[in-house]
Amino acid sequence: DLRGRMYRDRRLMQPQETTEFLRRQKVANVGTVDAHGRPYVVPLVYIYEGGDLLYLHTGDHQGHFLTNVQNNPQICVEVSEIGDLHRGKPYACNSALVYTSVVVFAPVRILQGPESREKKQWFLDQLLTKYGQPDWTFEPGYPLIDRIILYEQKIEVVTGKHSSGL
Repeated sequence: DLRGRMYRDRRLMQPQETTEFLRRQKVANVGTVDAHGRPYVVPLVYIYEGGDLLYLHTGDHQGHFLTNVQNNPQICVEVSEIGDLHRGKPYACNSALVYTSVVVFAPVRILQGPESREKKQWFLDQLLTKYGQPDWTFEPGYPLIDRIILYEQKIEVVTGKHSSGL
C-alpha cells in the first residue's frame, strides 16, 4: 500500500500545516474508478473543519461520480496550490516549481435518510460561509435540499507536501 508514502521526506508537511491547508482550499479534485477500472476525476467544492471527516456534494443525478462510488466507495481527494516556477540553470530541467498539495485517501459514504437533512443544512451553511460574501442575505431554509447528495469521507490516510522551489 503506497498511500501516504513519500519519496522526498523533506517536502512532507507537518500534520497541523496539512490540516490548515486542507481547510483553506476551495476546490478538491476527487478521483474515483468505474466498474471497468477506468479513472474519473472531478473538481468538487468541499467542507473540511479538521478532524477525520471531509464532506463533498453533487447534484441528485446518477452521474459518473455517484455511479462510481456506489460501485467502489474508495476515493482520493487532492487539493493544491501552484506557485512560481524557479528558473534552473544551466538546463530547463533544473527548474523547480513552488507548490503545496494535500492528498486524502478513504472510502466515502452517501448520507441518506431523514438524518441527512440536518447534515445537508449544516453543509450548505458552511458552503455559504466558505464561498459566499459576508453581506449576502437569503430567505430562510433550503427548499431544494433534497436535490443534493452529501458524501462523508472518514479520512484514513492524509499527506501534505510542499516545495519551496530552488
